Amino acid sequence: MLALIIDDSRAMRMILRRIVTGLGFEAIEAGHGREALDHLERGRVPDVCLIDWNMPVMDGYAFVTEVRSRPEWRHITLMMVTTESEHGQIVKALAAGAHEYVIKPFTPEAITEKLELLGLVRDGALV
Repeated sequence: MLALIIDDSRAMRMILRRIVTGLGFEAIEAGHGREALDHLERGRVPDVCLIDWNMPVMDGYAFVTEVRSRPEWRHITLMMVTTESEHGQIVKALAAGAHEYVIKPFTPEAITEKLELLGLVRDGALV
C-alpha cells in the first residue's frame, strides 16, 4: 500500500514516514497540496494521504476539496494531520471529505489507531 505524506515541514514528513513505513506502507512525500496533486496526476495514486492543513501554494483543505471533486480519486482515504484544533476546522475538513483527523502533536500509536479505524491496518500491520 502507498501513503502520500503532505506537509511543508521536512521533519514532520520524516516522522510520519517512519510511522507508516513501520506499518508496511511505501511512502512518498509532498511539501504542499499542489505537489501532491502532481503525484496523483502522474499516476502515483496512494491508498491514503496524511495531510497538513497549513501549507504554502495549496493548503490541505484545498487539496481535500480538489481530490474529492475528481471521480477517479474519490476512493483515496484522506486523513488530516494538523495543528488546527478548532472544532469548526475539524467539521469543515470532515465535511469536505477527509475521513479522519489527527491533531498535532500526536503519538505513533494515534496514527496507527486512526489507520486501524480506517481499515488499512490491523494489529500494527497492513491489512
